[in-house]
Amino acid sequence: MLVSTYSIIAVDIENSEMGGAVQSHYFSVGSTVLWPLPGVGVVATQAMVNPDFGPAGLKLMEEGHSPADALAELLKSDSGKKMRQVALINRDGEADVFTGNQCIAEAGHIKGSYYSIQANMMHYDTVWQAMEQAFLHAKGPLAERLLAALKAAEAEGGDIRGRQSANIKLVNIEKTGEVSKDLLLDLRVDDNPEPLKELERLLKIHRAYKHADLGDTALGKGDAEKALSEYSLAEKLNPNNDELEYWHGLALAGMGREKEALNKLNHIYSKNSSWRELTKRVVNAGIVSIPENILKKII
Repeated sequence: MLVSTYSIIAVDIENSEMGGAVQSHYFSVGSTVLWPLPGVGVVATQAMVNPDFGPAGLKLMEEGHSPADALAELLKSDSGKKMRQVALINRDGEADVFTGNQCIAEAGHIKGSYYSIQANMMHYDTVWQAMEQAFLHAKGPLAERLLAALKAAEAEGGDIRGRQSANIKLVNIEKTGEVSKDLLLDLRVDDNPEPLKELERLLKIHRAYKHADLGDTALGKGDAEKALSEYSLAEKLNPNNDELEYWHGLALAGMGREKEALNKLNHIYSKNSSWRELTKRVVNAGIVSIPENILKKII
């Protein structure tokens, strides 16, 4: 199948993250292009895409082959390689990439230490250079830097057909065997007129829920102030999310902070009375312990 697109794969050694990001005028590009595997590396397969290159490339690197050797092995007996675009990067940040000479113009790639960028069917042959500069100069976590590269590609003209879907996937460099630790991020926009804007929105929501999770962890350890700080950060990142405000309010109730709890919970209840019923069920399930004098006011 023809998956003309632009993508970037990268490794962040310092923060033990690796993965990639992709955007295309193709439905559900996230189901096809990016193949990260904890403890091994990442493969991006596009243009006249061969999805088998994902698991096959990862297997070769897992067996000890360098990205260059693994790429050569993938292409060795491939009758369609002139229309392939494939990139591999291992957990150490060593990358290699191939663009077949029959990939639809404009097509090309660029690689460096810890990253590889590849694009085909672009408006202009400056897209991959623009992506590189944006990625190298962006600040913050790997996901945000990958998104910066995608946005730079779009600003440079992007896919000549326009845009439809996007994806960011990140995994832990070290394989732990625990899904919650190995898979760090997998955000997909399968069909949207502005996939990068939607991807950026989803990334902010993801960050918000991560802070909420940290709040829950801190609360479980008895660190009330840390918990409240994390809950507040979650709400700032996603201020109109009833779910985040609700659990923050319930945590405040459990801490005996009556006025703050009532402010949040009554605000939620006023929008949807089902939240009050949920409070009863949460208390009955023993999820949270709330002082009796406050409990009477919130249920």
